[in-house]
Amino acid sequence: MNKMIFTKRETPDWLLAFWREIDDKTFGSGFDCFAEDATANLGIAEWKGREIIRESLRAFIDTGFTALHDVTEYWDGGFLKVFRGFVTMTPDDPNHPVVRPVMTHFFYMDEADHTKVRHWFGSVGPVQF
Repeated sequence: MNKMIFTKRETPDWLLAFWREIDDKTFGSGFDCFAEDATANLGIAEWKGREIIRESLRAFIDTGFTALHDVTEYWDGGFLKVFRGFVTMTPDDPNHPVVRPVMTHFFYMDEADHTKVRHWFGSVGPVQF
């Protein structure tokens, strides 16, 4: 059994920079928070490698919407970072409604370099019923 203590903190710059890259559709240096060989599990997707994570998220956003991430709470457990928030998803097609699903993400940091994310587990949604 493992025991971990979490401290509620202000959202760190690295996490805000990562979401800003997606929101601004720039997909640049904000992704440097990931280890080069990081893994991301989002819903049913599994992406391996920082560049695959970057390109897969770019392809997803390019399906016709703009995202705006809002982190409402961030918990730091050392090796594990957890946050909760909402993402406003505005479709390019004005005939589709704007949705604001809840999101919860777990970031497991690299054991050798605690500044890099080794494994990201995330869930968003549902985006509609």
